[in-house]
Amino acid sequence: MTAAADLRFFPSADGDLAYLDTGSGDPVVLLHCGFVDHRFWADQIPALASRYRVIAPDVRGHGFSANATEPFRWPDDLAALLRHLDTGPAVLVGVSMGGVIVTDTALEHPELVRAVVTCGAATGDFQYQDPWTQEIGAEYARTLGAGDLEGWLAAFLRVVPGEHRSAADIDPRIMERLREMALHTITKHTPGETDWHVRVTDSWSRLPKIDVPLLALNGTLEPAELLDAAERLARTVPDGRTETIEGVGHYLNLEKPEEFNRILLDFLRSV
Repeated sequence: MTAAADLRFFPSADGDLAYLDTGSGDPVVLLHCGFVDHRFWADQIPALASRYRVIAPDVRGHGFSANATEPFRWPDDLAALLRHLDTGPAVLVGVSMGGVIVTDTALEHPELVRAVVTCGAATGDFQYQDPWTQEIGAEYARTLGAGDLEGWLAAFLRVVPGEHRSAADIDPRIMERLREMALHTITKHTPGETDWHVRVTDSWSRLPKIDVPLLALNGTLEPAELLDAAERLARTVPDGRTETIEGVGHYLNLEKPEEFNRILLDFLRSV
């Protein structure tokens, strides 16, 4: 995979942020998960761009976007991009880290949000407690601290099948796509560098203020505590709903893109 030829750059206050902007119509913003970039949405962008304006940023520190050199918040970066493009309110769609970004943006910049789809996430306040996910997190820290990129990539790719499957259960093309994107992002960083990201806090208590339609869409193979948190998210906002895709894990849009696209397009038509 290579960078899209029509990738554009937004000159933010702290470096250039990359984004793809294609199609026309009502805006839909796609926020990728951690360590990858806009190419994560390669199976969704063509399906959406025939009916919608699709904006797919590379989150700061990821893909082709600048690293942070000062404190920043994800939703503020996204809000600055949408204002730069003079667009919104938009439907925000995110997976994992991207799912946190979309709920954070709905809380912090509600005037820019028309609806929310969050996958593999709840809010930034949610933290995994299950031993398997915590072990992965510890392995990330150990390998990154040692500068062991191959060890880190191995841990990163274990998340694709999840706890109850193996890599042999996953299309190898998915693993290769994720590996290439993750290697590109992780090599932009150095062991021990400052983490400038500032989290949005107190999100659970503020969820009733999200007064736009919200869909929590997840694979059935996600950890039970994540599925419970997604149900809580959908229950707490005024107009929330949940759906699941059977037999997939954290990267549901990669494993079953046609089903993911169908559910997403149905939701978009309803808002």
